[in-house]
Amino acid sequence: MNASRLNMKKLKPDGDSPSQTQGISPLQVVSIDTDRNRGALAASPPLEPTEALLAELKRESERLESASPQEILSWAVERFAPKFTMATAFGPEGMTIIHMLSEIAPKTPIFNLDTGYQFDETLRLREQVNERYGIEVELKKPELSVEEYERVNGGPVYATDPNRCCFDRKLSLLHEAARGQHAWASAIRRDQSEDRAKAPIVGWDRKFQLVKVSPLANWTKREVWSLITSKNIPYNPLHDQGFPSVGCRPCTRAVLPGEDERAGRWSGFKKTECGLHN
Repeated sequence: MNASRLNMKKLKPDGDSPSQTQGISPLQVVSIDTDRNRGALAASPPLEPTEALLAELKRESERLESASPQEILSWAVERFAPKFTMATAFGPEGMTIIHMLSEIAPKTPIFNLDTGYQFDETLRLREQVNERYGIEVELKKPELSVEEYERVNGGPVYATDPNRCCFDRKLSLLHEAARGQHAWASAIRRDQSEDRAKAPIVGWDRKFQLVKVSPLANWTKREVWSLITSKNIPYNPLHDQGFPSVGCRPCTRAVLPGEDERAGRWSGFKKTECGLHN
């Protein structure tokens, strides 16, 4: 998939943003292109963010605040399947949801945004998911290989402009993967960061133009790992080596004692999100 096929524009950040102070460009945002619908707007039939739908999502999100992740997933499958999908980076939360979906709706399409920079340990989890659950996670890849991308850009973009690298190698892939779907499952937890603290259980994802379901929003890290341990769910061995959050290899380091669990992402930059959830 070539990001140039999308109608893109850079939006100016408000005020003196962290991106500006660190010399990083603002995250690129795909504009709503009226001649090429995105997300659920491109589905058949399309799902549009009408007042009625937004009211339904708000009502259901409030109702599901006290529901279990399994109940939330069951609702999402019943409401949106077969146009319900999941993106996973094979983190502990994602592996937890995959485990739940294997029992609730094993035919749910699941994909990984394969930037070309992922750890080998991360990609091996894809094989383990297939062996354990019989689920084949699709790898969504950029049109350019890492070698081609770095050659075109005169070197590794992540070293000087990680926002653009995230957009080119990750966000643009999700825009394409979301096209034609009504809803997608996210594995975020509210206690992971300030950006995620106010995430609804269910809501309209304006960036990707479809419904976003976050079944683990109310769960804690302890609850996630409790289930992983009790159900023997496969997980990334890097989590045992000081990596609570694992992203792309060049932009992920082990965290130090007392640091936030996402402090090892894009270390040295005022950036803790790739742009999928903020």
